[in-house]
Amino acid sequence: MSQSRPRSARPGAGPEAAPGVVRLGDPLVNFYLVDHPDGLTLVDAGLPGQRGRLLDHLAAAGRSPADIRAVLITHAHPDHIGLTAELQQAGAEVWVHEDDRVMLTDGPRKAMRHARSERSPLPYLVRRPAALAAMVSLARQGAFTAPPPARARTFGDGARLDGVPGRPLAVALPGHTPGSTGFHFPDQGLFFTGDALVTQEAFTGHTGPCLVCRAFTHDSAAALASLDAIAGLSQDTVLLPGHGQPFDGGPREAVARARRLGVR
Repeated sequence: MSQSRPRSARPGAGPEAAPGVVRLGDPLVNFYLVDHPDGLTLVDAGLPGQRGRLLDHLAAAGRSPADIRAVLITHAHPDHIGLTAELQQAGAEVWVHEDDRVMLTDGPRKAMRHARSERSPLPYLVRRPAALAAMVSLARQGAFTAPPPARARTFGDGARLDGVPGRPLAVALPGHTPGSTGFHFPDQGLFFTGDALVTQEAFTGHTGPCLVCRAFTHDSAAALASLDAIAGLSQDTVLLPGHGQPFDGGPREAVARARRLGVR
C-alpha cells in the first residue's frame, strides 16, 4: 500500500483516518481527534481558522470542547498550536515536550526564534511560487496571531502519558524542532508523526512519505536520525502525519521512501 484513503465515520462526522480517529483540518494542515473509551484527545491543535471543523464534528457527535481531556502537541510550530488556548480554557490539559515548551508558551510570532530553520524559505518560493499560497493560507487562518496557552504540562523523551486517555507513549523525534515528538497508541495501532515524517510537502510539492524541507527544519541531520524510531514500530501501525494523507503501508516502507529523498 502507499497512502490510506479516509474512511467514512458515523453520520455527521468528519473522515475517519483510522478506527477511533477523525482527521480534522484542511488539505494543508492536519490535526486529529482520538476517541478512546477513557475520553477524547486532540493531537495537535490546528489553526484558529479551523475551529469550525472541530466544533461541527463535536456537535454532530453530541459533544463539546469541554469533553476534550488532553491536547498533545507534536511540536510548537504555529500551524499546530492555534486552538490550544481556547481548548485549555474549556478544560483540556495541554502537553508538549520540555524542549518545545518555550516555543509554545511564547506564542506563534516568536516560535521560529527558538528553533531557527536551516534555510530561508525564499529559494523555495523562487523555484516553486505556488508554495506562497500555503503561507498566505496559514496567515489568513490566524497561524501567526493565535494566543498561546497560559501553561503547559511537559514531558521528556520516552514518557508514558498516564494522564491522557489511552496512555500514549511520547517518542522523541528531534530535528524538525528540538522537541518534536511522535505519539504512539500501541493498543490502537496508531502513531502520530507530527512533522517528523509527512506525506505532503507544500514547499517542494512532493506527495508521499518525506521529511519537511530545510526552510522549516531546525536540524536536518537529527531529523534523518529520528526516522530510526519510526522504522522500528510494528509494521501494521498506521502513520498519521501533520500534513498529507495517513499512511498504512508500514513504517519501514515510509521511512525508506523518506530516506531516499533526504532533506531538500
